[in-house]
This record gives sequence, C-alpha cells and structure tokens, in this order.
Amino acid sequence: MGATMDPQAAPPQRKIIHVDMDAFYASVEQRDDPSLRGRPVVVAWRGARSVVCAASYEARRFGVRSAMPALRAERLCPDAVFVPPDFVRYKAASRQIRAIMLAHTDLVEPLSLDEAYLDVTAPKSGLPSATAVAEAIRARIREETSLTASAGVAPNKFLAKIASDWNKPDGLFVLRPRQVEAFLTPLPVGRIPGVGRVMEGRLAALGIATVGELRGWPLEELRQRFGSFGAALYRRARGIDERPVEPDQPVRSVSSEDTFSEDLPLDALEPAIRQLAEKTWDAARRAGRAGHTVVLKLKTGQFRILTRSLTLDRPPASAAELAAIASSLRERVALPADTRYRLVGVGLAGFREGEEAALAQGELFEPPAG
Repeated sequence: MGATMDPQAAPPQRKIIHVDMDAFYASVEQRDDPSLRGRPVVVAWRGARSVVCAASYEARRFGVRSAMPALRAERLCPDAVFVPPDFVRYKAASRQIRAIMLAHTDLVEPLSLDEAYLDVTAPKSGLPSATAVAEAIRARIREETSLTASAGVAPNKFLAKIASDWNKPDGLFVLRPRQVEAFLTPLPVGRIPGVGRVMEGRLAALGIATVGELRGWPLEELRQRFGSFGAALYRRARGIDERPVEPDQPVRSVSSEDTFSEDLPLDALEPAIRQLAEKTWDAARRAGRAGHTVVLKLKTGQFRILTRSLTLDRPPASAAELAAIASSLRERVALPADTRYRLVGVGLAGFREGEEAALAQGELFEPPAG
C-alpha cells in the first residue's frame, strides 16, 4: 500500500539564490575593450551634471561608487577612464544571463539588468542542491559571457541578497538554516535592506548597532517607533522573509526624468515637465497600464531629492492632463523661492489590476470609434 501525503505537513524549506553580476556595466566594457582591463573604469558621461552608472573594482579602490557625481569620481580617481554607457550591449549580456538562469528554474525574479532572485527549491535542471545550481550558473555565465557573477544561497530572499555580497567579486556564499541566527547576530543593522544612514542613526540613538541588539526589542515597541517598517525590522532580525520569488511582476510605475545642463528655478520647469509627461504617457501606453497616481520628482542643486504625488479617482485622460497635474504639484514644494533644481521627473503609479484597470485602459488607449 502506497504512502499518503500528510495534508498538515510543512512545505519544503525554500532554497533561494541571489545572483549579482560583478561591476556589470564596467565589466562589459572591460570585456569588450581589452585595453581597459586592469584599469579604473567609470561608466558615465563626462560633465558637471553627470553621475556614475558603474565603476570597475579598480576604480572602487579609490572610493568611486555608483550614483556619485562624475566630477567627484574624477577628483577621487584622476586616472580613471570614463566610458559613456551603452545600454544596448548591457541588455544583450543581461538576456544571455537570464537564459542561463531559466535553464535551471522558471522562478526567476529580475531586479535589474545585473541581478535576480531564483527559487531553486525544485530545480528543473535536476542538480542535487541549491549550491550545485549556483555553481553551475556562475560557471556558465563565465563560459558564455566572459563575465563573473557572485551568488548567495539561503532560505529566503533577504538572506540570499546579503549572502551574495559576502564574497564579492566572483564569489559564492551559502547560508544554511541552522547558521542564520549566528550569522545575523553580529551584523551591523545597516546591512538590512531599507536601513539607510538616517534609519541607522535613529536606531543608534536607541543603542541598536547590530542585528543581535535589534533582536532584543519587542515587536510592539518597534511598531510604535517605526510603524510598519518596525515590523519588518523585527522579522529581518530573526532572518524571516516570507516573500516568494515572483517571476512575472507587473509594471508598478513608469517615469521619465531629465538632468539639466544648469540648475533652474521652480517656475522654469514647466517645459521640461511637459516633455517628460509625454514620454511617461507613451511608456504607460506601451505597457498597457493606467496609473491613478501622478508623481513629480525633483532634485535640488544640493542633491536633495523631493517627491510630490496626487492620487486621482480616475487616471489622467491625456499626456496634456498628466503634464498639467505634474506641473501643479510644484505648488506643494515649500523650499525657498531661490532654490535651484538640477533634475525633474514625471511618473505614473497606482496601477490597478482587474476590471477597473481594464476599463480605464480601454478608455485611455483605444482610438474612438467612427
């Protein structure tokens, strides 16, 4: 008589891999131009308004980092080779890498061109362990693209992401369930995703510097102090992350932004807002989505970022209406009148699934009959 499944049996422990390409854009440039190998490469347009897209490990030794102003990167590393980004080539390499991942599991959740989560609890490649899958993926990436990837293997997404950074570059780190508590306890709280410098400072003011110290705080007290993020901190301190790997995530927002050649006052931004609204509108149409929330993003000359948003009962009916709403959001910016802005962006969010979104898309995106 055959064995029967216990309906109360716990589901199998998830096995998650986080794959993160090493200095991806810069590595593609060094791969394709042998003269760049071993040299500090900064992927960025030169100029006062440019920011760093990526930096090779040779450049990182000088303190150069992504999103840093290009002028600062040049000061930190005067011998750096600046290369303008070529996203066509980066996307081509990303497609190759994605195909390698999909050979092992259909549960691949891309985070960007250069990183993804994989659920390999039941890999279709038939390899005996998540570690073997991660090793096979890294080996094929190296063989087929001449690029290197780091990977973390762990019971959930949060831990796998930390693990992938542990032995960078070109490394693999495996975190087994029995090792989680001891691994997390001494970590600085800044290693928890979402804990930036401001939150790290707020936690430090409470005497919380490590994940172990955070674990000693009750759930309700963390909730009182930090709201829903307090509950997330409570779970992360215990290595808990129940989020599944989601291979087909719908578009949650679309946006366009532009950095000016010189800083502009708030009342001079309308032409740029109008152009960006048209780009965002076209992107929403291509995605087949109707957003109820209009977002205006601003970055001051001192790199302070502000966002203002408005959620509507119905989506904007045209690019012109989107532009008008985004322009009106400037009235909710309370900075001094002489503040100058280096960047502006216009976005649409608040996409709704199901019948309401389908109706809105039909009204917005189908040409009138007749």
